[in-house]
Amino acid sequence: MHARFIPAPPTRIPSSLPLSPPTEPSAASKPKLLDQVRHVLRFRHYSYRTEQTYVHWITRFIFFHNKRHPREMGKVEVERFLTALAVERHVSAATQNQAMHALLFLYRDVLTQELDWLDDIVPAKPSQRLPTVLTQQEVRGLLNAVHGTPWLIANLLYGAGLRLTEGLRLRVKDVDFTTNQIVVREGKGNKDRITMLPSVVKEPLTTHLTEVRALHKQDVARGFGRVLLPNALDRKYPHAAVEWGWQWVFPAAHLSIDPRSGIQRRHHLSPAVPQQALKEAARQVGLSKPAHPHILRHSFATHLLEAAYDIRTIQELLGHQDVSTTMIYTHVLNRGGRGVASPADRL
Repeated sequence: MHARFIPAPPTRIPSSLPLSPPTEPSAASKPKLLDQVRHVLRFRHYSYRTEQTYVHWITRFIFFHNKRHPREMGKVEVERFLTALAVERHVSAATQNQAMHALLFLYRDVLTQELDWLDDIVPAKPSQRLPTVLTQQEVRGLLNAVHGTPWLIANLLYGAGLRLTEGLRLRVKDVDFTTNQIVVREGKGNKDRITMLPSVVKEPLTTHLTEVRALHKQDVARGFGRVLLPNALDRKYPHAAVEWGWQWVFPAAHLSIDPRSGIQRRHHLSPAVPQQALKEAARQVGLSKPAHPHILRHSFATHLLEAAYDIRTIQELLGHQDVSTTMIYTHVLNRGGRGVASPADRL
């Protein structure tokens, strides 16, 4: 009987991630500003998406002021940039606040400037928008027009109330077919939670995982198959990265280079795949409402409220920190002005 082949950890491209808190290097060896930003973000375990976003806004800030170094600028330049975003670019309050947080991170955590004016930067007040929600008939028609892996993902977003990134980052070990539940790891706010596994996806998901496992075995046989693990688990458990339970439920079709480590591995499916599939399905069924993946999560919460489920239960399923966030979905129960019948309907 042959022993199971487990590939050795691949040789890593030297990472710039520090193993200890960043220290002030000498002037000759001091890295460039954006490299310093990346170092601090990775040391503090920020996600790669946050890293991309912060680097983007800091770069735009520098170019807005004709490539002046941020150390030479201060409150006036920061406020001028944020104002230009709102007045000239017409960005939303959420986008403006995103840029503001990136710049505050730059000054406080990278440049380590303890300046009084940092506390005077006031965030923009976000607009109070009601979420767009599909009716149950619209959800049924939309899902019937989606096929294959995007259909599975869309049914999990609607049937379990997942965010798109939460669905794409599911690992095999977090889907329990016996207890009919899904464990969402490191959701928004880096919180874990438990939600339901819809019965409608159990059989097709089982078939899908059989195909994914065969693909994983092929990767292992070729010397790959090491999935990205959270934190430092790959060093603590050297063989965990090839174990079946840690693999993505929805892996990408091709191997790719990890932008942080430089290792070639199979990442999870790109968000563009379900996004495009839903967009095309909406076009086919003539849906006038925007068919982005998050609308399925909005519909999940609203339809549970319509079915008279407790608001606290829905809050836990959605992973909201405050119940006031969940309360926004009660707008669907207040049709016609908090349930009041229009006098025009009595004529």
